[in-house]
Amino acid sequence: MPDFDMLVIGSGPGGQKAAIAAAKLGRRVAVVDRPDMVGGVSIHTGTIPSKTLREAVLYLTGLSQRDLYGQSYRLKEEITVADLTARTQHVVSREVDVIRSQLSRNHVALYAGTAAFVDPHTVAVREVTGHERLVTADHVVIATGTRPARPDSVEFDGRTIMDSDNVLALERVPRSMVIVGAGVIGMEYASMFAALGSKITVVEKRAGMLDMCDVEVIESLKYQLRDLAVTFRFGETVAAVERHPRGTLTVLESGKKIPADAVMYSAGRQGLTDDLDLDKAGLSADARGRITVDEHYRTEVPHIYAVGDVIGFPALAATSMEQGRAAAYHACGEPVPRMHNLQPIGIYTIPEISFVGRTEDQLTEDRVPFEVGISRYRELARGQIMGDSHGMLKLLVSPEDRTLLGVHCFGTGATELIHIGQSVMGCGGTVDYLVDAVFNYPTLAESYKVAALDATNKLRLIDRIGD
Repeated sequence: MPDFDMLVIGSGPGGQKAAIAAAKLGRRVAVVDRPDMVGGVSIHTGTIPSKTLREAVLYLTGLSQRDLYGQSYRLKEEITVADLTARTQHVVSREVDVIRSQLSRNHVALYAGTAAFVDPHTVAVREVTGHERLVTADHVVIATGTRPARPDSVEFDGRTIMDSDNVLALERVPRSMVIVGAGVIGMEYASMFAALGSKITVVEKRAGMLDMCDVEVIESLKYQLRDLAVTFRFGETVAAVERHPRGTLTVLESGKKIPADAVMYSAGRQGLTDDLDLDKAGLSADARGRITVDEHYRTEVPHIYAVGDVIGFPALAATSMEQGRAAAYHACGEPVPRMHNLQPIGIYTIPEISFVGRTEDQLTEDRVPFEVGISRYRELARGQIMGDSHGMLKLLVSPEDRTLLGVHCFGTGATELIHIGQSVMGCGGTVDYLVDAVFNYPTLAESYKVAALDATNKLRLIDRIGD
């Protein structure tokens, strides 16, 4: 008789939801994680602290109010790291308490330590004291997450040359900073530090940034960041980063040299699988530490599942939660529908970006006809009240059946607003539903009605000319 029906390695969003889902189905469940990492990377160095930091930056700098009160408006003149981290530490400790409480309420055993496979059904849990205990389970879920990838050629010291984990432990706000990598994490931190007044240079070897997003949205973001004195170096590769007594010097392969107080690398992430002894369970990971799974999140060994960032794309807290739940249901023999392919993406730059469905470029490439409906925040009463004159919502509508093919939002509340479009798309609704619906006034949600009217007026014009 094994000790547990399910053992979950990692207590981040994926592991936590897998454990609770199995416990709700009456199974005996245990979770293994380091005592200082309950809640996983998401709560300690990833999603939660970075989004809390963003809120603190927006509040203390008064950036989002400057359209109303003038460019010199600032809530606090000298913003220190202590100002920023106070809010972050408060939120993180509260979130850890919530997770501990949820696991406890659902009678999930929590082992404090690190895990390594002994055989496919047995895991050795090494506690902080050095004591090791063997735990057996019918099913195992690997939800160990990732860490920032670090190029071997760079000497990280965690203070002047950092990855996205170290950046939260900065001693002071740098006057200047080089951010290597224009992915989601790189651009989120570029926005935050630029808002704090740091002179930011973004170096990216590709020709552009955030290429999964709508082109018009990315152009708007670039404009906003350049307005905050961000410099972009696209198509450039870092040859070396030199540390000097008076700061850092980033040398590019083109010969350019960029002086700065600090350098932050955002060069992708590496799966935390090195210490799991996967071979003893009959498993392996790729060069980025990721584990391959099937549509039910099963690994090559059928009773072992893997969920979250450790399996790769999309590597979002929101999708990891659903993967964890789906894996637990499948392991427990519960019917579980496939995850809906309409997954919203939220990027917490300043301003934020969110979208669901396809972009204009993707639809054009797939030869799918579409019409565009746009609403700009400056035309909405709520946009004026909030002082956001740059935000916009874009609907991509099928002229054939009038369904929504994509929704793209840029501006305040974009990550909240997107779910209206997601719900309409998920239920097969049409643009006409949005035209006829009554929205609270004044709200940002009203942007859906304005954009829907814009799209239907264009469709009507096509029909009139074609008749």
